Amino acid sequence: MKIKQLSASLAILLAAVFLSGCSDQTETIKIGATVGPHAQVVESVAEQAKEEGIDIEVVEFSDYISPNAGLADGSLDLNSYQHQPFLDNFNQNHDSELVAIGRSILMRMGIYSDKVDKVEALANGAQIAIPNDPTNAGRALLLLEDAGLITLADNVGFKATLQDVQSNPKQLEFVEVEAAQLPRSLQDVDAAAITMNYVMSSGLDPSEQGIFLESKDAPLAVMVVAARKDDQDNPTYQRLLALFQSNKTRQFLQDTFNGTIEPAF
Repeated sequence: MKIKQLSASLAILLAAVFLSGCSDQTETIKIGATVGPHAQVVESVAEQAKEEGIDIEVVEFSDYISPNAGLADGSLDLNSYQHQPFLDNFNQNHDSELVAIGRSILMRMGIYSDKVDKVEALANGAQIAIPNDPTNAGRALLLLEDAGLITLADNVGFKATLQDVQSNPKQLEFVEVEAAQLPRSLQDVDAAAITMNYVMSSGLDPSEQGIFLESKDAPLAVMVVAARKDDQDNPTYQRLLALFQSNKTRQFLQDTFNGTIEPAF
């Protein structure tokens, strides 16, 4: 009888120890981001998540393919670093099913100038520098169209090229420059279309030198949080999305980036 009682007590004790160990374990959510502002934002979200008992591991990348590849193969749970057209292109080229579960930040391209303070002040024949890579060149041309400086052929979208310019009332001269060199080109041209990452790295001030910025709804300006399609309704991921879009995140963006990077929510 004593042996049976001892065995039962031991079983209960072992079960309690096992369950106690399980309760101490918390799932770690791995979120991929490119180095720089995207990773900084995820770090801020991770700090907020810790207060809610959610552990986040921020996995940083220096290229733009690996964060999606890691999400697709399951080594990451979420990522935050890209816009919807880039995500769509990755899915098409890699036969994957990644989806955006919500917006995060804005990385707006803008027209910058050291010579004029508004696009209307650009003179006839002004030189405008644009990126020489196809995607950002098309984006720059769309921006110039939105600014009322040119018109493009119908439905060309961000695949627009200089050959798609239908009207150029001011006879602007376009100078194609490597994207990283565009801030430096401002000393030689009248204005340049520059992406936000190079605006930040060069110390340009959008409020001072930015004479026209992309719309806050421009697909190429809005960065998204992505997940695998089967996980898009995961309650934990949805809670993390709420933290990406929280007032604390909004304040972090203002304090850290001083208006260069804005909330997309």
